[in-house]
Amino acid sequence: MVSFFRRKKDKDAAAGESGDTRKGSLDIEALAAAFPKAPSAAGADGNDDERAAADAGTGAENEARADEAPATEPEATGAGAGAAVLDDPTPAETVAPAPVAATPPLSSNAQDKPAAAPGKPGWRERLRGSGFSRGLGGLFSRNPKLDDDLLDEIETALITADVGVTATTGLVEHLRKRMKAREFADARALLAALRAELVALLEPVAKPLVIDTATRPFVILTVGVNGVGKTTTIGKLARRYKDEGHGLMLAAGDTFRAAAVAQLQAWGERNGVAVVAQGQNADAASVAFDALQAAKARGVDVLIADTAGRLHTQQGLMAELGKIKRVLGKLDPTAPHEVLMVIDGTTGQNALSQLRQFHAAAGVTGLVVTKLDGSAKGGVVFALAREFGIPIRYAGIGERPEDLRVFDAEAFVDALLPDELGNA
Repeated sequence: MVSFFRRKKDKDAAAGESGDTRKGSLDIEALAAAFPKAPSAAGADGNDDERAAADAGTGAENEARADEAPATEPEATGAGAGAAVLDDPTPAETVAPAPVAATPPLSSNAQDKPAAAPGKPGWRERLRGSGFSRGLGGLFSRNPKLDDDLLDEIETALITADVGVTATTGLVEHLRKRMKAREFADARALLAALRAELVALLEPVAKPLVIDTATRPFVILTVGVNGVGKTTTIGKLARRYKDEGHGLMLAAGDTFRAAAVAQLQAWGERNGVAVVAQGQNADAASVAFDALQAAKARGVDVLIADTAGRLHTQQGLMAELGKIKRVLGKLDPTAPHEVLMVIDGTTGQNALSQLRQFHAAAGVTGLVVTKLDGSAKGGVVFALAREFGIPIRYAGIGERPEDLRVFDAEAFVDALLPDELGNA
């Protein structure tokens, strides 16, 4: 009998040593240190020690998962529907945003890169590499001769820069008539006239968005196609309005794109702004309704609602925007007070058809043109202004929040065509 139990114990010990080798060669001290943590991490009764000893290899893993669970579960429940939002009077604590490290609003390069300088120098710094600036800038920097060939080259450069055939033809023909009337002494005078024509084209649409303080909340509905930067733009607008002293709330209505809700929550945490959200694939109109209800109960000044990106050719998805507007109208017949469409500055002439369809579906009242600091040609801004006349509220010339600028027609044209070009 004694020998039997002795052999049994030896066999168990050998099996344990073999299992330890397969689990990573844990020694006795490591196992002894690991077992006491299992009951407290799992929160179970005294039998947990026996279950942990039976499976030493998974004990550490379960412990790690148990430690992480309290950090993630409150965030998921905190980002619930608007009804839960109403219980907490503090906007910043209403919804626990996702950790910034998980979905950082700014890339590492953007965090290292400072914001553009204020005023015209910042515009010049960020737009000097645009296709518009390179094309026409190279043309005037060589001090060309004032003749019809120069106008033809200007026409080609404008069309190449996405100004559009209609807008370009009107500009060039007007300049040609003035040149025939001998209004220009040289190419430098022609450059000054071209700059003035471009500014005159943009000035009627350079209208900043004014928040009506008598309307609470002032509802901004953001729309646009996939990948134009709607959620990032909302985060930057939140920073701007918060700095201006407005009470703010965000609605995470992009329930289709993976991590879109978490991204907006990260912006909310960064700016100290409440975010009303539901789960993945939730009804966007329901999210907007809950957010407006919560904003009204709190007396919030501004509510910005995000929507999922959609192709302008998908009529079913475009019709969903109308549904969101109708649902908001049930709580406030005047809402939304601004339908802000975000347009990628690198899109080119396709932006015209996008705006045409979104305007028909949602009644766009303002534009934000983003990514003008990259490979954007810049000319599409003139085409949009001439074709639609819809106010251009903001322009994105960088990734930092400060780089979302109120659109300035004169500063924009000056950045694309600096006056110094005529001095070459």
